[in-house]
Amino acid sequence: MSFQKELENRIDTSLSIFPENIASNFSKKRMFGGIAYLFHGKMTVGIIKGSLMVRIISEKIDAFLQLDHVKPMDFTKKPMKEFVYVLPEGFKTEEELQNWIELGLEHAQSKLKSL
Repeated sequence: MSFQKELENRIDTSLSIFPENIASNFSKKRMFGGIAYLFHGKMTVGIIKGSLMVRIISEKIDAFLQLDHVKPMDFTKKPMKEFVYVLPEGFKTEEELQNWIELGLEHAQSKLKSL
């Protein structure tokens, strides 16, 4: 099984832990040459070339960018606002992966509240 498919399975399993009213509102979409997970149509996390893509609210992103295994998402050769790449070292355990998913969900929920 490819790394990307393995990570996709791990994310799918992590999403199943959420209450039904949250888990049922996630969808997957092919984006950026990988897979993005959306909550009510808002991007949360994704898989791009073996890295985890995570959307993080502006107020928290700088703290996470200080971690060795996190870097700005520069898909367009410029850092994208509120997006980071997390290298595989940053989501070795299911707990670590779950924390990243929760950050992405927090971002999506913050965008939905502002509508």
